Amino acid sequence: MFSGRAKSPESSGVVPLGSAARGFSGVVVGVGVASNDGGLQAGELERRLLEIGFVEGARVEILHEGAIGRDPIAVRLDDMRVALRRREANAVMVQADAGEAAYLTAAE
Repeated sequence: MFSGRAKSPESSGVVPLGSAARGFSGVVVGVGVASNDGGLQAGELERRLLEIGFVEGARVEILHEGAIGRDPIAVRLDDMRVALRRREANAVMVQADAGEAAYLTAAE
């Protein structure tokens, strides 16, 4: 499980997938739910994300953001496309590819 706070992008490049913008690409480094703000229980969400394919080493790219509140997001996950809410995507920690700092957004 993660603490819910990613290190700054400048220092490690590891960020929650939910904090990235359209066009971001990187590699999954882990899945962990820090808090439950509604919806599924933490363990259930983590299990579902792993079953979908958000496993360590999987390549991700944010393809699309919803028009209202940038939610949900469409993500290319290796060779498939997945849609999920940003609160769920925040449980997926990703290592940003080089030069991806422009696609990171401030926490809302």
